[in-house]
Amino acid sequence: MPKEESKLAEKYEKATKFTAEEVEKIKDVQKKYVGIQQAFGGLEVSKIRLQQQLDNTLKAEDELRKKFIEVQESEQDLIKELNTKYGDGTLNPETGEFVPNKSK
Repeated sequence: MPKEESKLAEKYEKATKFTAEEVEKIKDVQKKYVGIQQAFGGLEVSKIRLQQQLDNTLKAEDELRKKFIEVQESEQDLIKELNTKYGDGTLNPETGEFVPNKSK
């Protein structure tokens, strides 16, 4: 065995042991890393859930917009129908009374 290799082997043969306090510090650091990794995982799951909620909210908003437009169109059709039948005027929605506009 060449001289350099024997020195290297000798180094590994003379392994030193960490103190119990040093081992505890190492384990503490490892636990902290694991805790941080778990926290990152939890945050990512929270982000996924929030994104799902946002997607659902945006979908519901889009559906309501479409319904709003449909109601507007229905309203315009009703106004045209009533104007054709009764002429131009004013409706009191509480009493159901229609008052035609005075002809000029």
